[in-house]
Amino acid sequence: MATYDVHHHLWPASFVAALRTRTTRPLISRDELVTIEGRFPVDLTAHEPDARIRALDRDGIDVAVLSLQSSLGLEQLPQAECRALEEMWVEGVHELVGVSGGRFAALSPTHVRDGFVGVSVGASTLIELDSFAHVLDAAAEANTVVFVHPDVGGPPDPARPDWWGWVVDYPARMQAAYLSWLAFGRERWPTLRLLFAMLAGGGPFQLERLARRGVDVRSALDPNVYFDVSSHGRRAIELCIETFGVSQLAYGSDTPVIDPGPTLDAVRGFGDAVTHVLQTDTPLALLR
Repeated sequence: MATYDVHHHLWPASFVAALRTRTTRPLISRDELVTIEGRFPVDLTAHEPDARIRALDRDGIDVAVLSLQSSLGLEQLPQAECRALEEMWVEGVHELVGVSGGRFAALSPTHVRDGFVGVSVGASTLIELDSFAHVLDAAAEANTVVFVHPDVGGPPDPARPDWWGWVVDYPARMQAAYLSWLAFGRERWPTLRLLFAMLAGGGPFQLERLARRGVDVRSALDPNVYFDVSSHGRRAIELCIETFGVSQLAYGSDTPVIDPGPTLDAVRGFGDAVTHVLQTDTPLALLR
């Protein structure tokens, strides 16, 4: 059976060209991605489909699930600009999926679209549930998975180290999204399947604190809530396995933003049975 990586970002050539022509953020300037959060080196060869498939072969992965990362900050642009860039990505990726021979699948940004295996949204969608209820209503009606990814943050604070946003701000927003879902979302959409990136920013680690506030944490063990393990290693993954069982976890790498090697090694370090669940059984359950 096929193995999956549920957290890949790939920019089709037309989308890269559009980012190169922009004069306001987000944009690509030479070999850097420029967003509200700062300037980041970017290797555009990693977004070439043939190079991505070679990377999948190297890692022993059959299918990459592609998404447009909300951390670019498109949603903060004027609506026409946001939609134009989003549709450019959608068209380019839809074409790539069609000619990939099954090596790529894709999540539709912000709302349900035909030809996509699910929907990707920013963490703010779950934090501001009333404002984005129509997105979740449509996903529930379509019986499709919702992938929750960190939104873009604010400008970097020069008084803080460079890693602050990635280690502090992103996880905080993901934790807020996860706990908002537990508190308000799942009763409203009881059948909706959600996949949280990066272990929901460590959201499951808060369950013991919830218990101290009188919350029955057994109620958090929702079979429709899943976590990708991107950017984490053995200790974090092991804690989540002990809490939820292995079947609520999926292998995701956040390629090409970070090196997938450490997380892939950590997953495979649990043995073939666990690896099979994270890379095959859980993705199939999510993408059914």
